[in-house]
Amino acid sequence: MIEITNLSKKYGTFHALKDISLHIEKGTVFGFVGPNGAGKSTTMSILATLMLPTSGVAKVGGYDVTQHPKEVRKRIGYMPDFFGVYDQLKSTEYLHFYGASYGIPRVEREQLIPQLLELVNLSDKADTYVDSLSRGMKQRLCLARCLVHDPDVLILDEPASGLDPRARIEMREILKELKLMGKTIIISSHILPELAEMVDEIGVIEHGEMVAQGKVADIQSRLRVKKVIHIRTLEREEELAEKLRDEPFVTSVLTDNTGVHVHYSGDDAQQSALLRQVVSWEIPIVSFQEAQSNLEDVFLEITKGGPRE
Repeated sequence: MIEITNLSKKYGTFHALKDISLHIEKGTVFGFVGPNGAGKSTTMSILATLMLPTSGVAKVGGYDVTQHPKEVRKRIGYMPDFFGVYDQLKSTEYLHFYGASYGIPRVEREQLIPQLLELVNLSDKADTYVDSLSRGMKQRLCLARCLVHDPDVLILDEPASGLDPRARIEMREILKELKLMGKTIIISSHILPELAEMVDEIGVIEHGEMVAQGKVADIQSRLRVKKVIHIRTLEREEELAEKLRDEPFVTSVLTDNTGVHVHYSGDDAQQSALLRQVVSWEIPIVSFQEAQSNLEDVFLEITKGGPRE
């Protein structure tokens, strides 16, 4: 659905992007990760036809963003990290304006807009003026605006930026729903644990270069980023910790009032073997699970100057 080949962007002698290549299949949720100024927003702006590349090719749905920008715009919904809203309009009027801009007849808009407001949990704000909405509500309204023409691809640049914890949770749940609807989503975020819950693949960009790309687990395995396994027992916790310290691929073992925490560098097959070993000791295990997100560890390992993919 998205194809980028040797894409570069220069501002004088400064390289914002350096020959990056990227392939995103239809229906994939792709997390774009990188420090501020790494090139995430530049790449997204080029995909959204708002900026011309210096060299290289970017395609959305088979259409070149420089050769066929109108066709690309029909297929994308773009949400920038900083956006403006028309304060003197009600939420429904705001969406009617954009629906009309896409040539959607009013009769269709009358049916569509309540559905969009329901999707983004703003049904009770349909007749509320935009300037009285909270930042989180404005973010969700802008997401509804991106969906008004039912695009195949969503390009979301820091959609949770500046939101409070409740608003971030609401945004995350909406994005999960869009994923279930089969949308292809490319999303950048600095909130790495929440991003890890949604994405199928990630791309890590630094100094304008793509330094890693693929599934989080695959990148983690290639970089040998340590996993953290949490184990809870009914009893004999210290005995378990001592036994684990002698196991292969266990780099450290810590205990606290929540259980035993094992830093582990083995792959999935080796982790399965470790579980069988733990069970063989006949210590009453309540739970054995890997920490939910390792995306921060992957990001830190890559951007500290470690192995490049």
